[in-house]
Amino acid sequence: MTEMVAIIPDAVRRAVQAQRAAMRTLFDQLRQDGLDEPGISRDPYGDGEQRAHATVTRAARAMGLEIGHDDAANLYMTLPGRDRSAPALVIGSHLDSVPHGGNYDGAAGVLAGLATVAALRDLAVTPACDIVVMGIRAEESVWFQVSYIGSRGSLGMLPDGALDVRRVDTGRTLAEHIAACGGNPDALLAGRRHFDPARLRAYMELHIEQAPSLVEAGQPVALCTAIPGNFRYPYAWIEGSNDHVGLPKRFRRDAAIAGAEFAMALDALWEEHEAEGIPMACTLGRFHTDATQHGMTIVPGRFDFSLDVRAYDPAVLAALEQRVAAIVAGIEQRRGVRFHLGTKAHAAVGPADPAIKAGLERAARAQGLTPTWIGSPASHDGAAFAAAGVPIGMIFVRNENGSHNPMEKMTIEDFLEGTGVLTQWVIDYAG
Repeated sequence: MTEMVAIIPDAVRRAVQAQRAAMRTLFDQLRQDGLDEPGISRDPYGDGEQRAHATVTRAARAMGLEIGHDDAANLYMTLPGRDRSAPALVIGSHLDSVPHGGNYDGAAGVLAGLATVAALRDLAVTPACDIVVMGIRAEESVWFQVSYIGSRGSLGMLPDGALDVRRVDTGRTLAEHIAACGGNPDALLAGRRHFDPARLRAYMELHIEQAPSLVEAGQPVALCTAIPGNFRYPYAWIEGSNDHVGLPKRFRRDAAIAGAEFAMALDALWEEHEAEGIPMACTLGRFHTDATQHGMTIVPGRFDFSLDVRAYDPAVLAALEQRVAAIVAGIEQRRGVRFHLGTKAHAAVGPADPAIKAGLERAARAQGLTPTWIGSPASHDGAAFAAAGVPIGMIFVRNENGSHNPMEKMTIEDFLEGTGVLTQWVIDYAG
């Protein structure tokens, strides 16, 4: 077989470009797997995600890859390396989507892994270690309100109580959904893991960008500096008092106005950090009065919301949590309401490994691209691997219309540019 160090960048580029037709076909089939106008809905541990996993499995079998699954029903498609006992290199992403989302969020990373393996095959290259392309389950937390279900499951790191949470649309537990898709929730509950982090060389993911940073920069590809950590309150609410619309202000315990003040305080907090050049974000995804009681002539006594706060530095994230607590305490005192934040979910910051960052920069230059660096606006499974001590890296591909919507606009040309960087990096890193 060919020595990996002897492969020139032009040959790598040609081998990746040769995957164009096959990747178009796979993307088209994945769109059909989840078609749910507008957009697609590949529901985790449901019919949409199941069809996507079946589609990708068929493609991997046709390539002659080894197929495997774990207790969380994650999919593993392995190209054997020269030393099967060496720590493996994982290239992965998820195959689920948000409801009525786009076709490329997650799926692009799995297909990039398959395209990289196909390019290595075309180049007659056998890597030094196993290359494992991973189709990860249930990354989109909107369905179960739990982050990184598949990746954490593979590492034996599911948070306590995760298997008992219920999917928002079906009302069935995560354990029930996993079992229905061929997984083993009892083994997950016992902490059994598929991956020993010490036996992994690295985790790499290609993903569409979620903000139009590359569109603004005029670049097809960027390299990731870090995945943000976060803290979340999925089911928070404010307790006030339902009263007559004519009640004077001094007597009111208006939950809706308290919610509005909370939102404006968060926005001011974000502006403060922006001015100081400290990247962060906060989102009130749900924000509403109680539909069973609200009315035009009723002072709202209940206000429901969800909160996601994220940052790229653990110290910044911890300080933000303290600031949010202080904002809550101040509003409670001023307005006579009470915040019920409920159960907190959280995820650690996932910094990209310095050696991988340097290798990706070399790979991008070898493929004729100007290295562009961005922090990920979104959470990704790589953060779960980083939390387990696995070196991680990410490649972003230009996407004009953002993600989590039907209008994702990644082009096959930009996808192949990103895959070219990935393939070049694999040749350099796993040779």
